[in-house]
Amino acid sequence: MNFEKSCGIVPLYFMSNEPFVVLVKQNNGDIGFPKGHVEGNETELETASRECKEEVDLSPRIIDGFREEISYHMSEFDTYKTVVFFIGVVDDLSYRRQESEISDILLVPFAEAMKTLTYDDTRRVLAKVKEFYENNKIKFN
Repeated sequence: MNFEKSCGIVPLYFMSNEPFVVLVKQNNGDIGFPKGHVEGNETELETASRECKEEVDLSPRIIDGFREEISYHMSEFDTYKTVVFFIGVVDDLSYRRQESEISDILLVPFAEAMKTLTYDDTRRVLAKVKEFYENNKIKFN
């Protein structure tokens, strides 16, 4: 069995103090968060930030104190994958997609994002983001 590690960001954008989520639709049709493989000696945060920049050309500010990990088995590759997510806040929505991997970028209200995500594990990550946001009374603007 192979093992892989990826890192990503749940990018949030605020309009009228309401949170919106930036989602990516991959070329295979899956909808999730910007993420990708750790390269070289990168830290998790460096990987997450680089991937967000590469996939959607955004550089969100990372919010301290949130780190959520999911793991799953990709049977077609006999690979066990771990993905670590952070929360990032976007101030500028001048996004541009990485055409080789991303077919669309979606900006959706927080509640709609939960219905839009393809996988249950990424919905669980978004639920943890909501819980973190509410419990910490964070002002992102």
